[in-house]
Amino acid sequence: MDFERVKLDVDGNVGTLTLNHPEVMNAVSPEMLGGLMRALDAVEDAANGVRCLIMTGEGRGFCTGANLQGRGDNSGARPDAGSALETMYHPFLRRLRNLKMPFVTAVNGPAAGVGMSFALMGDLVLCARSSYFLQAFRRIGLVPDGGSTWILPRLVGKARAMELSLLGEKLPAETALQWGLVNRVYDDEKLLEEAKALAAHLASGPTKTLGMIRQLYWESTDNTYEEQLNLERQLQRTAGYGEDFKEGVRAFLEKRPAQFKGN
Repeated sequence: MDFERVKLDVDGNVGTLTLNHPEVMNAVSPEMLGGLMRALDAVEDAANGVRCLIMTGEGRGFCTGANLQGRGDNSGARPDAGSALETMYHPFLRRLRNLKMPFVTAVNGPAAGVGMSFALMGDLVLCARSSYFLQAFRRIGLVPDGGSTWILPRLVGKARAMELSLLGEKLPAETALQWGLVNRVYDDEKLLEEAKALAAHLASGPTKTLGMIRQLYWESTDNTYEEQLNLERQLQRTAGYGEDFKEGVRAFLEKRPAQFKGN
């Protein structure tokens, strides 16, 4: 399925969402954000059968941040650089956060600016060995956005988050792995193959439950201990009512692999 600056391929229960503007290293434009939102509509349409989603980039890069072409303004007016965040980027990021299925990012090249934010939204972040991350905002006189000031200190601590943002230096994939920012690093030619294999494994699991696991971890960072205990209790009740729980118990007792349906 083709959308503006985006394509979605569905293979079995795995959807691969590809940022598709390689001429500008998949820099994000309003057109691309519109395409991404429509692609997520298709991902969330049960008729398409997607139970795990991969995001990657076409060509040599994952995403080099916002597309700045045509952003120059010589009129003397002061544009609101935050307006597009509120109206376009934030709705997309919230949809990624609230996906009801596992979400894997396959970072196949530079992930800079808001592209780094997109990459780090993955439940599992897989990288090509040649890829790197870059908090590029300070290079053009802007502050980090796309939720990076929330997610980075929680992943790597305040000191490293400040270093990345204040200095604007490249962070190679191997170093990102050592820091605990990403999950796995593969040789470039193996990245997408490995991402699809991992996604297929996730898609064959109890994906409704996996979606609730996502919710638990996203909400844990802002919950008190008591609030998190209560949320675990609530979602465990929901999971326990599901057909996948019944199948999982039957399979365990019968000593066979479970055949989960995602419900």
